[in-house]
Order: sequence, then structure tokens, then C-alpha cells
Amino acid sequence: MVLLTMVLTKYAVIDSIFFSNLSFKNYTLIHTTYLGITLTYYQFTLLALSILSITAGGYIINDIFDIEADKINKPLKVILEKSISKKKAWILYYSSTILGLFLGTYLSFTIENSLYSFFFIGTILVLFLYSKYLKKTLIIGNLIVSLLLGLVVFITVIFNEPKAHNSNLLEVISNMATSIRLLLITITYIVFSVLTNLIREIIKDIEDINGDLKIKAKTLPILFGRKRASKVAFFFCAVLLVFLLIILQSLIKEYVLLTYGILFILLPLLYFMYKLWSSESKKDFSLLSNLMKVIMLFGILSMVLFRLK
Repeated sequence: MVLLTMVLTKYAVIDSIFFSNLSFKNYTLIHTTYLGITLTYYQFTLLALSILSITAGGYIINDIFDIEADKINKPLKVILEKSISKKKAWILYYSSTILGLFLGTYLSFTIENSLYSFFFIGTILVLFLYSKYLKKTLIIGNLIVSLLLGLVVFITVIFNEPKAHNSNLLEVISNMATSIRLLLITITYIVFSVLTNLIREIIKDIEDINGDLKIKAKTLPILFGRKRASKVAFFFCAVLLVFLLIILQSLIKEYVLLTYGILFILLPLLYFMYKLWSSESKKDFSLLSNLMKVIMLFGILSMVLFRLK
């Protein structure tokens, strides 16, 4: 999902916004207008490998600290201490994290934006703190991991957005308009990513309440009960619904995007909310978690439509 998000953000959204409708004649003009035509294939591969390595490290460290809870919540899916030892897991964590940090820092210096390396340093630190401490706290852990998912879109955009020359007023205005459009689209996908993942994180906490009780976590369902926690998730669903209605209303003349949004995002969300209101068992919430994954996937795939316009 992370890799798909990055690829579509670059090649479906960014490239289509900046370089759509280009003829061979004005391609050279674009190259002289912009200081950099996004990342090269090689540079983008480095960025993707960096983020994927750090993400993998985040999953590994999360499994290391969550092993006791996972033995209760998902005993058949536990890998640590069965297929792989804790020592090897730590080696894998350090290896993937250091690799991701090295690639990200190297790329930042290569494109002459060394400050971008702090995105990778900060993400690694936050993922560790989340797995060790913050995951057990009320709503904070859910929000942090959701923001990190939205950060994938943001990082892909800032690493790939071309920087324009200020050659003349008309070009400056045109470049600003293009950048503003990209900014609005970026914010839309970040908000969608954060809200959908936040809802899913709350659902997962409800699903995993038994294991979380063993490790003395203070998650939303533990402190306030499953029913109240599901109502909080329902509230964020309502926020997401309003957000989607605003977005779809702005796409009233974009018939393909509008139809796709209604059929593959809005209607599944309404069905999700309907099922959430009456869900009670662990199986119910497990199905809801998977359904939200599908909604997230369809949201990401909507980026393809920018390329087809």
C-alpha cells in the first residue's frame, strides 16, 4: 500500500499535473522553466526503498514489543519466537532501519536538500516511540501512526515537486496556480489517509482488546469499553463522510472522478458505517478492519484517474 501510494502520487498525480498536454516542441521549454523535472527513476527508487525499509523496520519493532499481546490476539500469525528469534528480529530491525536512513539521507544530499533527511530521522524515532510507549496510550498512538501514513504522500510530493524559475510574471502565476492545485490534491489525499487509517486503528484496538489488556495498555476500548470506542470510530466515519461529500461536490463536472468516488469510496463507506453501528464480536470488527483496507485501496487507486484525464 505504501509503495502503491508513492508510485501513483508521483506518476499519476504529480507528473500529470505538471507535464500533461505537453507537445514535443514545448518539452524543452518546460525543462528551461523548471530547475528539476521531479526525481529521476533512480532517485525515486532510492526514495521508495528508503521509505519501505523504514516502514518494514517499524513493523518489525512493533512485533517485537507486541509479542505477548499478539499471542492472544492473533496466535496463528505470530512469527517471533516460532519462525524467527528475537535476536534475529532485532538484527533485521537495525538493518532495515539503517538502510532506510542511509538511502534517505543520501538522496536528500544528492538533490541538495539536506534538511529533508530529518524526515527519515524523525520517522524512525517516532516509530520506535510508538511501538515502545505511545501505542498503549489513549488515541495518541492511533493518531501518530495515521499521521505517518499521510506523511508518505507528503514526502513523495515535496521530493518530486519541480522548482520553477521566476523568468516572467505570466510563468510565475502559471507555476503558482499549478503548485496550488497540487497542494490541494495533496491535502485531500493526506486527510483521506489520516482519517481512514485512524478509523481502522480504533477498530483494530477494539478487535485486539484481550491482548492489550494483558500488556496493560490504555487504549480507547479498554478505558471506555468496546461500544463507546465503536461510536468514536463512527464519529470519525461521519467526519470522513462530510469530507468526501465536499470533495465530490467540487468534482461535479469531473464525471469520471465523481462516479468513481461515489461507487468505490462513498457507498462502501456508508456500508461500513451501517455495519459498524451494529458490530459486537471480534469477527465483526475483523471484517470491518478488512473493509476499511479496501476503502483505503480504492482511495489510492483513484489517483490513476488523474493520469487518464
